[in-house]
Amino acid sequence: MSTEANIAAQQKFGEAVNNGELDLLDDLVAEDAVDNDPAPGQGPGPAGYKAFFGEMIAAFPDLHIEVERLVANDTDVAFAYTLTGTHQGSFMGHSASGKTMSVRGMQISRFENEKLVERWGSSDQQGMLEQLGLAP
Repeated sequence: MSTEANIAAQQKFGEAVNNGELDLLDDLVAEDAVDNDPAPGQGPGPAGYKAFFGEMIAAFPDLHIEVERLVANDTDVAFAYTLTGTHQGSFMGHSASGKTMSVRGMQISRFENEKLVERWGSSDQQGMLEQLGLAP
């Protein structure tokens, strides 16, 4: 794949999440995709991503991923992002607090044939919990 095609695939993934159009992930994630840093309980492939982001959108209906910096080549896309949202639904067993969160993260995605096949990532989960008043 070209660098441009990888960037376009990553942008489509982000748009699907930001617009709540999670069924589009079926066409953007390979069935055997490897997530090296999955969320707790996240299943494999497109279904795993759809379930994870579905839970996040239920908890944060205004969930938004804003890419701050992106670099790419013919196989990989790496980007830094800010994730924002308002806690309006159940999250990790906690009822809505109405609090907002804004956390930073980084991700590397590897694509083949315009589908995500492998992912590495890290986000400020502790910062999110602190902002929501849920930190232990």
